Amino acid sequence: MLDLYNTTCQECSRLITRRYSTSFSAGIKAFDPSIRAPIYAIYGFVRFADEIVDTFHDFPQASLFYKFKEDTWHAIEERISLNPVLNAFQEVVHTYRIEKELITAFLDSMEMDLSKQSYSTEGYEEYIYGSAEVVGLMCLHVFCNGDPEQYQALKGPARRLGAAFQKINFLRDLKSDFEERGRVYFPGVDFALFTAEDKEKIEQDILADFQEGYKGILQLPETAHFGVYLAYVYYFSLFKKIKQTPCHKVQEKRIRVNSLEKMMLLFQSSVRMKLNML
Repeated sequence: MLDLYNTTCQECSRLITRRYSTSFSAGIKAFDPSIRAPIYAIYGFVRFADEIVDTFHDFPQASLFYKFKEDTWHAIEERISLNPVLNAFQEVVHTYRIEKELITAFLDSMEMDLSKQSYSTEGYEEYIYGSAEVVGLMCLHVFCNGDPEQYQALKGPARRLGAAFQKINFLRDLKSDFEERGRVYFPGVDFALFTAEDKEKIEQDILADFQEGYKGILQLPETAHFGVYLAYVYYFSLFKKIKQTPCHKVQEKRIRVNSLEKMMLLFQSSVRMKLNML
């Protein structure tokens, strides 16, 4: 009966992914079926932690977060949890030997969101690592299926790709992060005085991350290749939209890639993949 419980928990993580992110759901569907469940489980875990610190403003956020953190470690230690998200996640941690250091770094970054509103360069890099790069590394453990040499070879590009995605999120959510949460993640940037020069500097940094991250995509196992490439295409399309948008407009609205555009990107990416044109 434990198999039934574990499968049900995995289904919960899949539902969370579908409800919270159509883009990630589409990307995960592009993976080989053998690795979809563990990636859903990782997403469910990081999504719920992020949800606590980002949206539960009318509740005791800190105590809820620390309870979630404590429950995470208990789930990993005991290899079971009555929280279906944590139960699915702990199973992935043990199956793919995800290091505790990655989980600690992620939880530390989420904890920073409880109080920090601006960042030094050092704090920004620490936050990017914990909130995004380590999530890419968790997924990379799944993609490499226990092959330590392959994991080490792709570790650097995976971090850069995760960083690019997160920095784009920061630019996309500049308005809501500042107005709803009082946060500005980019070091040395004043939201009230956000300039075209500030935006261009950030975009150059993101482009460098994309270029390094793309090199890793080309070396991924076949089971993960198309799914990660599709996520790259979605985010690069969003990046181009933001890049073409004046800085004051980025401060006023959330830039999006609409559903029709995503469908076109999916079709184009599928054709390029089949024709070996990546």
